[in-house]
Amino acid sequence: MSSTQGTTQGVIPAQLLRGQKALVTGANSGIGRATAVALGRAGADVVVNYVTGGEEAEKVVEEITGLGVRAAAYEADVSDEQQVVAMMDRMVREFGTIDILVANAGLQRDAPFTEMTLAQWQKVLDVNLTGQFLCAREATKEFLRRGVVPEVSRAAGKIICMSSVHQIIPWAGHVNYASSKGGVQMMMETLAQELAPKKIRVNAIAPGAIKTPINRSAWETPQAREDLLRLIPYDRIGEPEDIGHAAVGLASDLMDYVVGATLYVDGGMTLFPGFATGG
Repeated sequence: MSSTQGTTQGVIPAQLLRGQKALVTGANSGIGRATAVALGRAGADVVVNYVTGGEEAEKVVEEITGLGVRAAAYEADVSDEQQVVAMMDRMVREFGTIDILVANAGLQRDAPFTEMTLAQWQKVLDVNLTGQFLCAREATKEFLRRGVVPEVSRAAGKIICMSSVHQIIPWAGHVNYASSKGGVQMMMETLAQELAPKKIRVNAIAPGAIKTPINRSAWETPQAREDLLRLIPYDRIGEPEDIGHAAVGLASDLMDYVVGATLYVDGGMTLFPGFATGG
């Protein structure tokens, strides 16, 4: 197993996902990047989706291929139906099929409620919710076409929706983002109910505070870090690799009986730590 930076990346069994083909959207940085690399480390071939940052996406591909598996970078806007259909068609053509979808692409356009524009609201819903719908729909078509291949996986396909602790924790100033993640939760659970009889497993990961470029201001300075840690009983801020490890587990046959679940990877943020000392 190749050595990498970080303290926990090497714990992933190298062959846990051997022979499987994965697509990770928004995979050129942050959580998406770490997830794509983790899947590759577990033996999957990986398509690295991006909409901007092509050079960064190619660096992720280089890192994954260095692990001895295939990888490629595909540019596509997940909120554009034609681009999603074309991306999935290309993956099936070039990689043979898809076994794992990690619908990770997401963004924020923050504003106080009365100042939020319709464009800010719509953009976040388009990417964070509609984007997951489109990618899941197209992946499901291929899962159903191919069916279960027992020597590859016990399931016909695995969909992992990237949600957030804000699917259940309200977040003032971020009504578009929180609404999109609440929608992801119900979409995931409904898809899981509908698709389980077809041997397609649909689950979600809900990250808490993770060190990524999108939220750098929340952890970069000592004061910001101190303020943030008050919300995290486990007393550390998450790393993108924490989410990657969770995705590998959910995608593997070790979790074959896990259907319609949200895995909160948040150091206990959803335990409402303020109630530990009062309430």
